[in-house]
Amino acid sequence: MTGITARKSVAVTHRTATAAASAAVDVIEALLHSGGLRTLGVATGSSPGPVYREMARRQLDLSEVTLFALDEYIGLPDGHQESYRAVVEREVAHPLRVPPARVHVPDGADPAAYDELIADNGGIDLQILGVGRNGHIGFNEPGSSFDSLTRVVDLDESTREANARFFGSLAEVPHRSVTQGVRTILNARRIVVVVSGVDKAAAVAAAIDGPRTEAMPASVLRDHADVTWFLDEDAASQLRPPARDGGDA
Repeated sequence: MTGITARKSVAVTHRTATAAASAAVDVIEALLHSGGLRTLGVATGSSPGPVYREMARRQLDLSEVTLFALDEYIGLPDGHQESYRAVVEREVAHPLRVPPARVHVPDGADPAAYDELIADNGGIDLQILGVGRNGHIGFNEPGSSFDSLTRVVDLDESTREANARFFGSLAEVPHRSVTQGVRTILNARRIVVVVSGVDKAAAVAAAIDGPRTEAMPASVLRDHADVTWFLDEDAASQLRPPARDGGDA
């Protein structure tokens, strides 16, 4: 494992996606056992998936933790297996013993209520993130305001194309979603970013080494006081040489 520092963010590179996910779970597990994990923000997608599987393998009990999904499609029928409510319930809540009443997903009919609900629960202790190929976090596509709160957005065609693998065809992928805003994400006390795959390498490099710009939403994570990136070697392949050695693991 090697590490670099980018402003207030730390990135650690692991040989495989499985190793990166395991290291991320080490952080989550320690926070849980210390009593510091009352609320957890959960992302969906290919990179965070191994994190939830490792949490389940370790039999972590999140029965007293409240989950806040990062985003949700608009336009899918109730009960659709690729709705993020269904994914969170299937991949996170059920295996980790989270009661249904503690699982929250943003509602496109009243996005502002989601920020209020998060605040009413004391804020998010730890937010799990992935990063899109175009640098989006949540469904905050390039051009999203860094001050944005939970809202309805149009999905970039590149995002729809990337997510088509979860559906029968591109035509089935919704064109709109409701997402936590960039500011909503930054309000979390701690952020863990998990990214794997060479197709994400350019976005990771731009977010960590490139300019801080709304054209690259993930670049705003440098503003946060406690962000750790867990990367496999492919995702980290375009980063500049480490500013300092993070040690071996």
